Amino acid sequence: MHDIRAIRENPAAFDAALARRGDAPMSPSILALDAERRAKIQAAEEAQAEQKKAAKDVGAAKAKGDEAEFERLRALVGDKKAEVAAMQAEAKELDAKLTDMLARIPNLPADDVPDGADEADNAEIKRWGTPRVFDFTPKEHYEIAGVAAAMDFDTAAKLSGARFVVLKGAVARIHRALAQFMIDTHVDENGLQEVNSPVLVRDEAMYGTDKLPKFGDDSYQTTNGWWLIPTSEVTLTYSVAGDVLDEKDLPIRMTSHTLCFRSEAGSAGRDTSGMLRQHQFEKVEMVSITHPDESDTEQQRMLGCAEGILEKLGVPYRTVVLCTGDMGFGARRTFDIEAWLPGQNTYREISSVSTTGDFQARRMNARFRPADGGKPEFVHSLNGSGLAVGRALIAVLENGQNADGSVSLPDALAPYLGGKTLLTADGNLA
Repeated sequence: MHDIRAIRENPAAFDAALARRGDAPMSPSILALDAERRAKIQAAEEAQAEQKKAAKDVGAAKAKGDEAEFERLRALVGDKKAEVAAMQAEAKELDAKLTDMLARIPNLPADDVPDGADEADNAEIKRWGTPRVFDFTPKEHYEIAGVAAAMDFDTAAKLSGARFVVLKGAVARIHRALAQFMIDTHVDENGLQEVNSPVLVRDEAMYGTDKLPKFGDDSYQTTNGWWLIPTSEVTLTYSVAGDVLDEKDLPIRMTSHTLCFRSEAGSAGRDTSGMLRQHQFEKVEMVSITHPDESDTEQQRMLGCAEGILEKLGVPYRTVVLCTGDMGFGARRTFDIEAWLPGQNTYREISSVSTTGDFQARRMNARFRPADGGKPEFVHSLNGSGLAVGRALIAVLENGQNADGSVSLPDALAPYLGGKTLLTADGNLA
């Protein structure tokens, strides 16, 4: 959500920032609606003042015994009361329209975000690890002999339709081990607090984390109005909605492993093979609630936490900063981490780490009380994948595959797999 006062004070800067995202100027329509709203509020206040004055005069006329004036003033009070109620209703309607307009406008990019139209203009800032040179043609994850039977798309289609998968046996255990490894690393080494949160939320939680109203089609809603979360960013971030936190308690760093649900609206025909793009998937999420002065530093810290997971798994990756045309709606700056997938011979996104500034905090009225006792200020919120579990499974399987159809597994997972480090060609752990 944008600060209407900032738009009033510098509409040109607001429009210039939107232009970097490829959006047309919006300040004229915003300010016109704001001016109409403010005028209606002022008129209502003036009419209310007249109503109060007339109400006082009614008593005076009654005391004087001036019956005609008493009746005239009493009628005037009634008229003013109705006029005030009508004006207040109109002002409330205009306020709702302005709020809805502001809620549909994306966050403004940070000054250091590169300009660009789409993912082709993203800038690589880091590369870690050297992609393995295979002495055979590497397969995609679902084609590997030790994986194929345990990654059951046919049964999933019978149960739920396209873009679902049933994992079985050792592959299911590796998937579970990855999630446990990620959570343990974030808690034990990165200092995040583990949170077990719901996957069903109310409208307010989706709105407060900028998923509504613009992106309702991207998520699933139950018949009784709950939303299935697209990521636990929603629950972790909204957990501080309406709060006034003490500055000394910042930052709040959280992590959660949950199921996530996305309709994948607009992705027809993309990544239809394998489990790269699913309607239901698991993710380990990171969320930080910070002091505004610390949010950029916190984003770098979170990025390092996510990169560290891949490094422990031995998966080569690259990190890119998204350009203005490729950033998500609520992001002020986003770094994507892309894991090397030899089966596709390319890097694919496995994590996005974003700072939203106070964009979400304004929507959900999350503030902190400065240590010096000043007026409460909006917190900054950040979110990042640490990591997408299914995509991490894909990366581990493809990078560790062997010519005989077995998969050599990362040593980091051995404690979660009973000390075993190999998925055999017949789908067992050894």
